[in-house]
Amino acid sequence: MTEFTPLLSLLGGTLIGLSAVLLMAFHGRIAGMTGILTSLLPPVSSDWAWRAAFIAGAILAPMLILGLTSQAIDYSSPVPAPWIVIGGLIVGVGVYFGSGCTSGHGVCGMARLSPRSIVATAIFLGTAMITVFVIRRLLGGV
Repeated sequence: MTEFTPLLSLLGGTLIGLSAVLLMAFHGRIAGMTGILTSLLPPVSSDWAWRAAFIAGAILAPMLILGLTSQAIDYSSPVPAPWIVIGGLIVGVGVYFGSGCTSGHGVCGMARLSPRSIVATAIFLGTAMITVFVIRRLLGGV
């Protein structure tokens, strides 16, 4: 069972879209989290300051929400930690071979009507749907 919160989801999506638009407007860059993060790893890119600020904002925003609203954000998962690590590695391989992540392709690429991004996002979503079906219906998981 998942808990869907339409207003908070709309607000979160709006903030993601706004951050992508502002990044494009002020820096002419695509808000692909994978590209932003990997450019902070050695060798560090020359435009590391805005990249570090973007990642820091993504990390600190939930803390700010918690501080302002006292509404706890549930990060727990019924999935065992080894499966989460394996899933993360599989996603990393997909990001590598897909030349980008869901934020770069799904948010920014689709907004620009990039055919490559539309195909990549369709593959991301299709794979996610098949994975959920297999785990929940065929394997009896959570």
